[in-house]
Parts: sequence; C-alpha cells; structure tokens
Amino acid sequence: MTDAPAATAPTAKTRLDTVEHATATPDRELPWAELGLKPDEYERIREILGRRPTGAELAMYSVMWSEHCSYKSSKVHLKKFGELPQETPLGKTLAGIGENAGVIDVGQGYAVTFKVESHNHPSYVEPYQGAATGVGGIVRDILAMGARPVAVMDPLRFGPLDAPDTKRVMPGIVAGVGGYGNCLGLPNIGGEVVFDETYLGNPLVNALCVGVLRHEQLHTAHASGEGNKVVLYGARTGGDGIGGVSVLASETFDADGPAKRPSVQVGDPFMEKLLIECTLELFDAGVVAGIQDLGGAGLSCATSELASAGDGGMHVELDTVPLRDSTLSPEEILMSESQERMMAVVEPQHLDAFMDICEKWDVEATVVGEVTTTGRLVIDWHGETVVDVPPRSVAHDGPVYHRPYARPEWQDALQADTTASLARPQSGDALRETLLQVLASPNQADKSWVTDQYDRYVRGNTVLAQPEDAGVVRIDDETNLGVAVSTDCNGRFAKLDPYAGAQLALAESYRNVGVSGALPLAVTDCLNFGSPEDPAVMWQFEQATSGLKDACEVLGIPVTGGNVSFYNQTGETAILPTPVVGVLGVVEDVTKRVKQGFASDGDAVLVLGTTRDELDGSAWSQVVHDHLGGLPPQVDLAAEKALADLMVDVAKQGLATAAHDLSDGGLAIALAEASMRNGVGATVALEEDPFVGLFSESTARALVAVAPENLDAFTALAASYGVPVARIGTTGGADLTVDGQFTVAVAELREVWTATIPAVMGA
Repeated sequence: MTDAPAATAPTAKTRLDTVEHATATPDRELPWAELGLKPDEYERIREILGRRPTGAELAMYSVMWSEHCSYKSSKVHLKKFGELPQETPLGKTLAGIGENAGVIDVGQGYAVTFKVESHNHPSYVEPYQGAATGVGGIVRDILAMGARPVAVMDPLRFGPLDAPDTKRVMPGIVAGVGGYGNCLGLPNIGGEVVFDETYLGNPLVNALCVGVLRHEQLHTAHASGEGNKVVLYGARTGGDGIGGVSVLASETFDADGPAKRPSVQVGDPFMEKLLIECTLELFDAGVVAGIQDLGGAGLSCATSELASAGDGGMHVELDTVPLRDSTLSPEEILMSESQERMMAVVEPQHLDAFMDICEKWDVEATVVGEVTTTGRLVIDWHGETVVDVPPRSVAHDGPVYHRPYARPEWQDALQADTTASLARPQSGDALRETLLQVLASPNQADKSWVTDQYDRYVRGNTVLAQPEDAGVVRIDDETNLGVAVSTDCNGRFAKLDPYAGAQLALAESYRNVGVSGALPLAVTDCLNFGSPEDPAVMWQFEQATSGLKDACEVLGIPVTGGNVSFYNQTGETAILPTPVVGVLGVVEDVTKRVKQGFASDGDAVLVLGTTRDELDGSAWSQVVHDHLGGLPPQVDLAAEKALADLMVDVAKQGLATAAHDLSDGGLAIALAEASMRNGVGATVALEEDPFVGLFSESTARALVAVAPENLDAFTALAASYGVPVARIGTTGGADLTVDGQFTVAVAELREVWTATIPAVMGA
C-alpha cells in the first residue's frame, strides 16, 4: 500500500558495488576510516566475509559497530548486571537486558516497561530536533515491547546557567522535549535539570519512558518463521539522520564542536502518535509475530537484529523501501535514522489484516522482505545483491574492547581536599543568608521555567509530577494501582568516588520512590561518561558499574536495561561522571501516595535517619565556596531499604501528611521546599551544630510531617523498622523559623527560589 517513487536505479556511470563486484575487486579502497572504523575492525570485517565488504555492507558494519550501537568499550563491564537476580521484590522480570526495554510484573496481571537512553551529542548540534527525537526514540522502544506509553521523564544537564552556549542549547532542548512529548499526549512527570561547567559544550539529554501492558501483550524483537513477511511501516526514509546518533555519539567533540556532523534526525510527533495507535491495534489484532523500532542505525539495526534474534536469515528488497528522496543510495538508506518507523514480522495469512489496520490509521506500510533460514541477511537493490552477511556478525558479534583503566593520579589529591578548612557560617544571620544563597543557586532553584513547557497532566492519570520527589501515574482506574518513577545522579559525588557515587545515585532515586509511598522494584540506567580511550574515564566507568551492581544486589532489585553514552567531553575536558539511575516502584493505591509539601498547621515535623558532618561535594560547598573535594556522604544501603520499607507502610496506613527526601542542600532545602509547596511554614529546633543539621547531605534520611493523633503510631512503626526518628518542630504559619537562629518568610523563600532561571532565560 505504497505509492512511493521508485528508487533511483544505478546508472552506467555509477557502477553499483554488488557482492559480485566486491569479490572481483578485492583491492578497491573504501572509506572505512571516515566511517569511524579502526584498521583492525575493517580487517575483521574482511575476515568474516572472506572478501572486502561492499559499500552497503561497510555502511551497516560502521553504524552497528559504532560505540553507540555496539557497546564495544562497555560490554565487558555491563556483564555484571546480568549476574543480578532477575526477581523483583514483587514478582519477576518478564524481559530484561538485551530487549528494547525491561518489563517487570507489577501485579493484577499488569506489567510495566521502562527504559532511559541518551541523545546527548545530537542535542548539542541541533538542540530542538536532537531532544525531540530522543523522546521519540525511547517511546518507540517502549511501544516495541507491546506496551502503551503512559509517561516520560527527562534528566537534563547543561553548562553554567549564564554561559552563552547554555543560552543557545537549553531553550531548544527544553522546547524539543516538551514539543514532542506534548504532541504525543504523554505527561512529563519528572526528571532533573543540573548545571555544571563540565557540561559546557556537551549537554546531556537523557530520556525515559514508561509503558503499561498486560502480561499476555508482551512482544519481543525477533524474525522467525520461514516465509513470514517483513513489513516496514510508518514514515518514509529520508536523508535526515544519515549516520545520526550512531556516529555522533561515538566520538569526542573538539573545541569547535563535533569533527563530523551527520545530519540530526527530524521528528514528526503527529506521525509518531499515529504509529503508536496503529501499532497497538496491530498487537490487539494478533497480526504481529515480531517487531523492532528503527532508532539508532535505522534499517541496518532493525534487519540485522531481527534476523539475528530469530531464525537467522532474512531477504530484503531495499529498492522497495518508501523514500522521501529518491536519489538516496543503498548505503544512505541503510544508514538513515529517519524517525517514526517500525519493522514488523507478519505471517502471510495476517498480511491483509495488517495492511488494513495501517491504512485505517493512514500509516504507510510496505513489504520489504521475508524471513529465511539461510543464516544470512541478504539485501538486494534492483535485482542485484549488495549485502550478504551473517546477521549476528553485524548485530551482536561486534568488537569487544578491554580498555585499559587506572585510578587517576589526581584522585588522591581530590579526596584529600576536604571541606574541613572552609569557613562555615557561625551566626543565625549567616545561616539565613546561606540558606537563601543555596536556595537561589541554579541547581536548587525553581525549575518551573523548564517544567511549565511540559504537559504534566495530560491523559488524566498523573498523580504526582515535578517538583515532587517521584512521578506517579495511575495504571488501573478501578483498583488505583500505580507506579512511581524517579531519576537521579549527583555527578559531583561520582567525581569524588565513582563507586560510591553510582550507589548514591541509586540510593537517592530509590529513596524518592520510597518516600512517595511506592515499593521500589527495578532499575534502568543511563551511564554518561567521557572518552573510553582515557584510562581515568574507564576507571570511573568500571567503578560506577561495580558500585551500581553491588548496591542492586544488596537492595534486591534487578537492572532491567539502560544505555551507555561515551565520548561526552569537549577536547580534553570530560564531563563529571554521570551515571543516571532510574528506579521504578509500585503503589497499590495511588490515592494513598505521600506528597512532599507541608499540608496543614500543627503537624509534627520529623527527621528520619542519622545526620553526620558530611559536607564534601555538597551544594553548600559548591555554591558558597566553588569547591569540589573530599569524600561523598557515607552509603548505607540497609538504612535506605529500611527507610523505603517504612514509608511504604506509612503510606498504606495514612500516617504521614507529607514526606520529602533529604539530598542536595540537606535539611535546609527540604524545609524550604516543603514550606513553599503549599505556603505552610514551620518552626524547628536543632540541638546539635545547626549548620551541620541544616546543610549536611547525609543519606538515608527524610523529612516527614505527621498529624498529632498519628505521632505515637508513626514512632512505633519507625522503631519496628529500625529507623531513627527525631522530632524537630511543628508546621504552621507563614514563616520558616529555626529557633535561636533565624526566621525567613515563606514568601521570601519563594521569591529568591523562583527568580534565578527566568532572570537569565527570560520570563
């Protein structure tokens, strides 16, 4: 059902590089280096094929063996996640690492799929389209599992707020995330916005999507059944995104930007919305035997991965692919990362029904090939074979590098440079000024300038969204079953100690889900690092992956999938190691979720957990002293688990009126945020050093408000979980008061908190 123009046939002047021609011209020079392949990689391709590759084969291997697609520098370290038990605290993992996205059982016959991925370098080159197509790509990953996408999140990182390049990229990236997600009708329920000088010239755009399905609706990417048809459907293939993220994400930016600038994909969210509804109806009709979205590496990825995961063979007629540009060569068609495309495997008896559903949704669909049992991926162009390869050699058996790694020489000096010698505020007035200074800093300031560009409540099932600790969505209207998701990472902690830093990222995300009343179940991660060719960066990566794996083992939750993004650096300057961790939890009844803001006067204000003198890497040290050094806060995973388990029980029993995790900025920022949420202040007293009490960033802690009639029951319950409780004050009034130190009006807190980003970006 296509009226696509015929692809341009080869002319006499441009000899088609067929398999036959490649065999006959073994010494012909090909641009393998320009396509990012190393000399030994090119020789390996020749060994696999027993000849030189054709231009089309070279195109496929170059994108599929790129760092972004093959994970060639990270595979050896990612294997450790596969060693984790795949049971979740509630049930089992239905699909895990290696699939388009992880799928976990959440009870009542429902499953949830979620994953986070990066679109960093394209978003620097073309901020709007780079970010928009990052959202589109992760949504299609979720769709390919058989799920309806229900929410998105976006952890973002930029250079300094006032840097000229931040003013260039940030508005476009935020608009791209919002524009694409809003058009799809997907609520954006959370994420992060972080500023640091190391992200200048290399912003991070990580995109997460959550989808919901019944257990029996699960689909996977495989091409099985000899004679089954291979159908390409969705948007036509164009010249946008040729090489795209596959090449862009696989090299370091130089001082003036990327050395290579393949065109960034152009997104069409309205086409994607049709594609979503069409695909879900195809699933419901039972006419799909296997499916794969087309993201990074485009047709090269979809054909080779489907064939490799199935019966091992596929035959494709490349000239039947519908094109927006009829002059595209076979190499360009195979490398194009044009958006809004899917590939399905369909049994012949279901083909007419498949096509009818596509026509109903005005989605173009074309049979481009069929499944074989030859063990070869064969692609023809106008009757001549341009690709004949073992599909697994393209999709799964690429290079595996054991990159050298070594603890950097500067690490000891960095850790020795603690905050012990930094001046600390001694008076109440100085503490007040410090609170306002930290609260107004870009990383702690109100992010409404960003989040107001996102629709957080479309579809009507959003229960909690930014700036709450976790995003929560209802997935069943009758039972109020829901899921909570949070993403977190403190790159400053990871720089000080990447092993502990990754665990702290997990701990904060886990804590955010727990304090909302959700039981944490599973992890997805987006591991953003500098060049893998730098032994110091690889040491950070090895440490972070080991830390994350060990922490998941202690907490008893699996890593269900994720993404690695390397080469995030400009010249010699690598970004802070940024292992973003997403945690998903289940809420049995979303009406019992716990919000972060103080809700009424007269409630007891409690701090759960143990506060220590832990200021290294803190928001205070960054904002007040521009300092980074020392060791991050102590990791206590047993305490994190006890805190989360307690808060899940607290939510079920309705014992708390508010709960907010303590993290960046410590108790001071948590008190301010809890007060500003609903305009309800508090009066608190700190018995020990008030500066440490306010600004320490010790972990496994939460700020909780409890109605007086529930205080005894709450305290007893906390004791049963072994969670320390300290009552520090009472909610009420229009001020935040620290007894004996200072008073500040909630209105003043809000004024300084909301002013920072609009002052730089414009209201």
